Amino acid sequence: MAFVVSQGALQGLSKPAALPASQLKLAADFTADYAAIWKTQGAVRTVVDFLGRNIASLGLHQFKRVSDTDRQRLTDSGLINLLNRPNPGTTRFRLMDALVRDYGIYDRAYWLKMNGKGGRYLLRLPPARVTPVGDSWLWPEAFQFVGSKGKKIFPADQVVHFRGYSPDGDLGGQPPIEALRRVLAEEYEAGRMRENTLRNGARVSGYLERPVGAPAWSDTAADRFRNSWTSQYNGTGAQAGGTPILEDGMKFVAASQTAEQLQYVEARKLTREEVAAAFFIPPTMVGVMDSATFSNIKEQHKHLYQDTLGPWLSMIAEEIALQLLPDFDDSAGTYVEFNLAEKLRGSFEEQATQIQASVGGPWMTRNEARALNNLPALEDGDELIVPLNVVTGGQASPQDSAPDTGQLAGPARAIKAGKPAGFKADLEGGPAALVAVYEQFFKHQRESVLSAIGAGGDWWDAARWNKELAADLFAAATDLSGAMGADLAKSLGFDPAAYDLDNTLAFLEAFAGARAEWVNDTTRDQLETALADDSEDGPEPATVFDTAEAQRAPAAGKSTLAALGSFVAVEVAHKLLGGKATKTWRTNSSNSRKSHARMDGETVAVDAKFSNGLKWPGDPAKGPDEVAGCECNVEINPATDD
Repeated sequence: MAFVVSQGALQGLSKPAALPASQLKLAADFTADYAAIWKTQGAVRTVVDFLGRNIASLGLHQFKRVSDTDRQRLTDSGLINLLNRPNPGTTRFRLMDALVRDYGIYDRAYWLKMNGKGGRYLLRLPPARVTPVGDSWLWPEAFQFVGSKGKKIFPADQVVHFRGYSPDGDLGGQPPIEALRRVLAEEYEAGRMRENTLRNGARVSGYLERPVGAPAWSDTAADRFRNSWTSQYNGTGAQAGGTPILEDGMKFVAASQTAEQLQYVEARKLTREEVAAAFFIPPTMVGVMDSATFSNIKEQHKHLYQDTLGPWLSMIAEEIALQLLPDFDDSAGTYVEFNLAEKLRGSFEEQATQIQASVGGPWMTRNEARALNNLPALEDGDELIVPLNVVTGGQASPQDSAPDTGQLAGPARAIKAGKPAGFKADLEGGPAALVAVYEQFFKHQRESVLSAIGAGGDWWDAARWNKELAADLFAAATDLSGAMGADLAKSLGFDPAAYDLDNTLAFLEAFAGARAEWVNDTTRDQLETALADDSEDGPEPATVFDTAEAQRAPAAGKSTLAALGSFVAVEVAHKLLGGKATKTWRTNSSNSRKSHARMDGETVAVDAKFSNGLKWPGDPAKGPDEVAGCECNVEINPATDD
């Protein structure tokens, strides 16, 4: 479709909408501008400052797009040098901090592009002093800056203009403070009332009550008592602060209110929660800790940088790319991005564990480790040291080691996966649990898929089915693996806790994902065959699920359990018995694969692969053709002393 309307034809259709007045009436006798509200309203300042400090603490990087799979970070480009030193009196942190605070208060912010003796500069312009000018409602033609000694007009291309959304146009946004008008007004009035109440309540507040039958006071007696009472509580003489002496049966009735009765703390919390909600910040991030726990604070920290600050970071990065990046000759094919990973990555221990598990061994040289602690480099410290027990195909980390022989609390014995001593009762429930997982999944899948087929739409969502089944299998596999590993360790004379399930979670997740994909691929293939067969005797889609629930679920449950049992047995032997143990392939079915039947009795080292390339029966390394439906297991043979 052609573009037929020009920019010029649109510019004159409407006048630019005026920016919202930067003042807020909080009471009949008090109106404050946005800056004064930030200065005096604690909740507003807490939230806006929180945004500014957290975004400013993130690094802003520039990258060159080399290819779809390759990015090159630019550390000495014109843009990065300008942002790192905006002007002689401003750091990058202060520039970004002020930008976010201006945007949070006014929903607009401005940077002025300048040329100085040292090159290009960026200068923050206070939003309250800047007014977009021009006759176009599409975008500003220039900006007017009002100072104490006059006005200055800057062309639009000399100003980086950050603005939020406004229904009236794109000259400036609508500040969140406007939406908080009633909340802030109530807080102001309530605060003023509480302040006055507590100020008066700091003295002895109340009234004196005289009995009905008390004799009438003469003027002299009344003046004498008034002067005595005043000197007691308002004076500075020797009697100030003493105990009052009441006459004629009088009684003092207190009439003061406490901070608790005025709900001072609750009102403060409510205001802070309302302001935080207006800026989409989790309450716990700004000190409202009523419902905080360790786990939800950790999750809300992730939510902060993903859902709360994420849109801010995208907006800032895209405005810089649109209005600032084209000013540099070296910007072709580049983009800017905040270093959000710095805030989302875990502790050093978590990072080290994840990286070590990913690369399969040590990943840092001695000099790199010394640099983290500001220590000088060693002459021979740039080589990566790999301990002898960490080799390709061997142990995964230098922390893995075999126990001393003296740790064994009994004679060496063989362990058969799925049938270790004392584990038979727990194992009997294993197949049932896994079969139930498959059966329930097939029932749920049947309803959705058959309904979609009947409606004539897209009936297969591979990502959904793989994700759902993998999650169910992972939960069941985790429970079963933990129980089997603990019982196997106990049968060898070790503490059941010696089997560390946490170290196997990554594998179990991958194992569950692979199994889910195999099962769903089979279901999809069978459904496609049924839909493609137009003969009267051909299979129906519903029959596919009948067979899945009645036959495939039990078979898949048994083979999944056998694979888990084999994996756990090898893992226990690897962790607790060391590399001297051996493992033997055992075929348990008369209908097993011929290749598996020929391997029955084959024995290799516990860390080695069998002749078919698998480390244990059910190892997903070879795909479904080699392991689907396999019920073989592995027998572990601890090394015996010669």
